[in-house]
Amino acid sequence: MRRKWIIIAGSLLLVVGAIWGGSAIYANVENSKSLDQLALSTPTAGTGPSSTFDATSIAGKWHVADGSQAGYRVKEVLNGQNVTVVGRTDDVEGQATIDGSTLSAATATVTMAGVATDNGSRDSQFQGILKTQEFPTSTFVLTTPVDIGPLSSGPVSVQGAGDLTVAGVTRPVTVSLEAQATDGGVEVQGSIPIVFSDFGIDAPNLGFVKVEGTGTIEMLLQLTK
Repeated sequence: MRRKWIIIAGSLLLVVGAIWGGSAIYANVENSKSLDQLALSTPTAGTGPSSTFDATSIAGKWHVADGSQAGYRVKEVLNGQNVTVVGRTDDVEGQATIDGSTLSAATATVTMAGVATDNGSRDSQFQGILKTQEFPTSTFVLTTPVDIGPLSSGPVSVQGAGDLTVAGVTRPVTVSLEAQATDGGVEVQGSIPIVFSDFGIDAPNLGFVKVEGTGTIEMLLQLTK
């Protein structure tokens, strides 16, 4: 009898080990495919803002141009293994107004149906959770002016306050912004940490795999006049 229980216990350990090992392999593969955080481009020699890019040329109305991206970054936990999931889209629109050295207004709107990962099943679940048929867009609106005075001399990093609307729910958020002048205009990278429950979103939990209750919204905006 004792030998029987030893065999059963050993078999269970092998099964658990196989599951854990398979999950670890899956996590490593998925994490190796995970996209890096959106970031400002690195100017090459001979490029970048010209000497005439000053407070006068910065001021005015700007719009979000081609090459802009937005999306999300979340953590899935599969049998104890962390997997980073990143969804992206280039279906982004918006405007910004700069008065003198102040970013006085900014809006970015993302069409949610275009946000995709490398997994169609995951994307279908994402669309359902965020009720994208009922609420097809998510929007960020800057609510507090931000000083970007040093922009003409190099990249700047600032914090801003705004309203984020996801799945029809609007909440105040803090956005971390990095911006730099380019030959084509202004490039802005932003990240917003969010708690899903603040927007009435239930993070999926299937037992063996669940999504953490927090995540990050990322954007990289190319602004032109």
